[in-house]
Amino acid sequence: MSAFGDFDNSQFEEFAKHVNAQVSGGELKNEVKKSVKNVGETYKRNAEANTPVRTGDLRRSWQLKGPFFRGTDISIELRNGKNYASFVENGHRQTPGRYVPTIGKRLKASWVPGQHFLQKATSETEKQIPQLITPVMDDILRRLMD
Repeated sequence: MSAFGDFDNSQFEEFAKHVNAQVSGGELKNEVKKSVKNVGETYKRNAEANTPVRTGDLRRSWQLKGPFFRGTDISIELRNGKNYASFVENGHRQTPGRYVPTIGKRLKASWVPGQHFLQKATSETEKQIPQLITPVMDDILRRLMD
């Protein structure tokens, strides 16, 4: 007998076995994976909706990969395959007076400000995450506590 007395931890051990069975079964991981994929698809839709359109190539070039599991981290990757996407997002320098045949004009400004379409999409998606993840997490916790 310890200084604090005896206690029965059989209920805790039973709970731990239940949680371990739920987690090791892979079903919960698949639920989390679907939920994160859903967040990624929402992020991609927001990025496409905010991407400026001249020819449509930039908007059509969004690619979603993942989710990836690394330790306790879960991540997705959203990227745009067009090499000029970062210049449209963040802005770029140019040489005033240079003639550009594709637009049929001479450049006037030395700096073209960015459109910040990915920043806007990130902000919109962050606001939507609670509605996307909370129901799934509530369901997972409910199953663990049963």
